[in-house]
Amino acid sequence: MMRFRDRCSERGAAAVEFALILPVLVMLVLGLVEFSRVYNVQISLSNAAREGARSMAIHNNAGTARTAAILAAPSVNPTVTAGQIGISPGTCTAGGAVTVTINYNVALMTGFFGASIPLTGTGVFRCNG
Repeated sequence: MMRFRDRCSERGAAAVEFALILPVLVMLVLGLVEFSRVYNVQISLSNAAREGARSMAIHNNAGTARTAAILAAPSVNPTVTAGQIGISPGTCTAGGAVTVTINYNVALMTGFFGASIPLTGTGVFRCNG
């Protein structure tokens, strides 16, 4: 059985241990949130680039392809602009392939892991196919 003096000497130990572990736990949670958000944007960019390549392969119009890519990524905030979308080659020839690349910088929420991360989404589609 513990005596009263032993219980008093350990008073506050749990609070000190919690204070030591709390920064690590907060960093883990914030890192998980940042990673999840960046991963979501990466998937959205890849899907948007694929949709832009599909549109270019069907319509052979770079403006239509850029618009399709922008509209395919509604959850990306701030939105993707036409200047961030590259189409190679500029025209689609039968049997060839068109590549749409979206370069986007994701601003991080916390700033603990840097200000932003550059991401690239790429989509390739066969022309007239």
